[in-house]
Amino acid sequence: MNDHRNITDQARTAEHRTYRRLGRAVLAVAAVAGLGLAWAGTAEASPSAATSVPTCSAGALKATFGRQLAGGMNHEGVVIRLRNLSGRTCVLRGYPGLGLENSAHHGLTTHTHWGSTWYAKDPGKKTLVLKDGESAEAVAAWTHANTGTSDAVHASYLEITPPAATQHKTGAFPQWVDHADLSVTALAKHIDITP
Repeated sequence: MNDHRNITDQARTAEHRTYRRLGRAVLAVAAVAGLGLAWAGTAEASPSAATSVPTCSAGALKATFGRQLAGGMNHEGVVIRLRNLSGRTCVLRGYPGLGLENSAHHGLTTHTHWGSTWYAKDPGKKTLVLKDGESAEAVAAWTHANTGTSDAVHASYLEITPPAATQHKTGAFPQWVDHADLSVTALAKHIDITP
């Protein structure tokens, strides 16, 4: 009788081991299949990553000053334009960096504030896709309470750094700027100027 139990127990144990092995094999196949799906998903994502539009570098852009802005209470401003001349599509997102320079092109301590200005409401950060030849603009503003006072800085040039860039463009900017404080909006395809 004990022999019968042992054989039955052994048969059940062998059967149980077979099911466990089969279960592990099924799990292994499922895991590999899942991994295959993950690889397939990666393979599908790669072409879109490879064709993603690059960020506009400083070298791809031409910086110019547009409309000069003036108003009451000693406010001044200017529309800054960045035009894509790279020969291909690129993107911009965010605020341009600004820095004042003296006549010898030495940087002056500058405080740049991002957001709405005296002349324009901030459009906020948006990804701008610029085809070759297209432009984005921002509005820069400052005050000059009294030309030549101790809290005013005389600049000769303005550095304009595109978002996510490490190099800048420089434009002639013969201005007195109180406290070297500049305000600038985010870049947009077009910004409405407040009259």
